[in-house]
Parts: sequence; C-alpha cells; structure tokens
Amino acid sequence: MSRAIQDATACREALSRLPELDLGALRQEWRALYKAEASPHLSRELLVRAVAYRMQELALGGLRPEPRRQLLRIAQQFKETGAANTPRRPELKPGTRLVREWQGRTYEVLVLDGGFSWQDTQHRSLSALARKITGTAWSGPLFFGLKPNRPANRRSSQPAYPTADAVESSNAAG
Repeated sequence: MSRAIQDATACREALSRLPELDLGALRQEWRALYKAEASPHLSRELLVRAVAYRMQELALGGLRPEPRRQLLRIAQQFKETGAANTPRRPELKPGTRLVREWQGRTYEVLVLDGGFSWQDTQHRSLSALARKITGTAWSGPLFFGLKPNRPANRRSSQPAYPTADAVESSNAAG
C-alpha cells in the first residue's frame, strides 16, 4: 500500500472519530496539529472543523500556491484597512447567450434565472452542459471561456483545452 493511500486511510479513520471527542480532546488535537493553543472562545463545532481541515491538509496536501497567495493578499488587506475586497466572479445575467464551437459544431446556451437552456432543455450548471456536449467531465466556465485556463507549466499531463470563441450578451448595455 502506498504512503499516500495509507495517509488517506488513516486520515479518514481519524476524521470519523472527531465528532465523538470531548472538548478537551479536541483542544489536544488542535495543539498537536497547529503547534499552538486554540482560543478558548472557539466553539466545539469550529474546533472539529479546523482540526478536520488540518488533518486533511497534512495527509493530502494543502491549497495550491495561487489560492494561498490570494488568501494572504486578502488577509493583508484586511489587516491594513479593516476591509477586504475579494475579486468577484463575473455574473451572467439572464438573457446572456454563450456561444462555443467544439469539434466543428457551434453550441449556443442561453442563461436563465435559475440555470441554463440548451436545445430546449434546462440544466442547472454549465459543467453539466459541458459534460453533456463533450461526453467527458469539463469545468463549464472553462469550457465556455468564462474562466482562464491554467498555464501549461502548472499543468500535469493534462491536455490543452480550447477557449470559447464568443460570449454574446443581450444586456451588453446594462
């Protein structure tokens, strides 16, 4: 059994026991994992969640560098100004048309209030649509060009994905 599988298995077992631990045992786990004392003001629920996160982080790996940098920037901004402005994802307004050419065919998706419409059927997510169109698991925002692809040097043996050819909006003025 590989070390990664052993770590994941041990982590899963430790996680399953966390809800049964009393407050003192949770604080002891915190000390062992974070090498510091937990605030006495933390609720039992928050202790369980933080200990579980740290166990998984140590066993399976933490955040990738870019999300880590983003969080550090947000924390620094909050420390300096007392407020943190997080970049918002672009919101798609109902009526927006997403157009994507893939394997010689053009696919047009209409944004609705509660999802997306394609070929007179409603779908709850762009990823569900991308999966239906391609037959494989895709990130819908990536497939439709709403999210940039990661640079090749950060990718491990993943194929290069094309971007959307066009995004048209019927509410471009507003």
